[in-house]
Amino acid sequence: MSAQTNPTNPTAATPFRNEIEAMPDWLRRRGIGKASELSQVQRIIKQRQIHTICEEGRCPNRGECYGNQTATFLLMGPTCTRACGFCQVDKGHAPMPLDPQEPQKVAEAVQLLGLRYVVLTSVARDDLADGGAGWFVATMDAIRDRTPETQIEVLTADFWGGQGAELERLQRERIATVVAAKPACYNHNIETVRRLQGRVRRGAKLERSLGVLKIVKELDSTIPTKSGLMLGHGETQDEIIEAMAELRAVDCDRLTLGQYMRPSLEHLPVQKYWTPEEFEQLGSVAREMGFSHVRSGPLVRSSYHAGEAE
Repeated sequence: MSAQTNPTNPTAATPFRNEIEAMPDWLRRRGIGKASELSQVQRIIKQRQIHTICEEGRCPNRGECYGNQTATFLLMGPTCTRACGFCQVDKGHAPMPLDPQEPQKVAEAVQLLGLRYVVLTSVARDDLADGGAGWFVATMDAIRDRTPETQIEVLTADFWGGQGAELERLQRERIATVVAAKPACYNHNIETVRRLQGRVRRGAKLERSLGVLKIVKELDSTIPTKSGLMLGHGETQDEIIEAMAELRAVDCDRLTLGQYMRPSLEHLPVQKYWTPEEFEQLGSVAREMGFSHVRSGPLVRSSYHAGEAE
């Protein structure tokens, strides 16, 4: 097979160096926003030596989100202790020690940027005693001290760590630490369908992730829960619908569906580019299933329009 797009299937991926050039038009249409808005955020972030997933992940919506006074901060450094096959966040070596000033630096950036809605996420930090749960809370407290009107959503790892029979107890304790801080929404992504979990999410498991969302609801049913999938890894429509049903079975309230775009040749190749029409159809199915807030489109990411309720 050549590196060129298959003319009989224009949405099929090209697995070699021409993949970027072969992306369909609907993934090319949006700019990244006003240069002034981007430069302001980038300057404030760089000066404080903190990180956003918007920049680390080169999110295609970052300009739009910045313009809507929304941003997603990446806590605990830019190096992850996991090695997921789709993610371009740095990995493969030991993470740096925590910056004790990071919560205050993030809070200061939130204040300077006038952010109304903030998403706090992090790399997986399996090396930390509590998986980083307390760091989420410390950052939430710092933000609320400066800008109490800012709504805070969290997007956490699965907090799985420890040994033997301790695993489930420790996971629940870590989730409980974050839930007690009352985030506006608790997000944890399952990323892909059941069949592809091992290939896409190395070091994670679907049942463990569904368990995160279930535990949140058990601890505080008033906190909305959210999850998301990146399509394009070879899943079928039936498998996507099955995954959505599994999320609803643990009372997940909100859903995002977006297109996986290969960051580099070292990452998993795209198996299919789902069309905008297919995303619209899947979004309609999700709403019929009872999700209260659905974002489904090729350029949708976990935090896209996170502060808006339907």
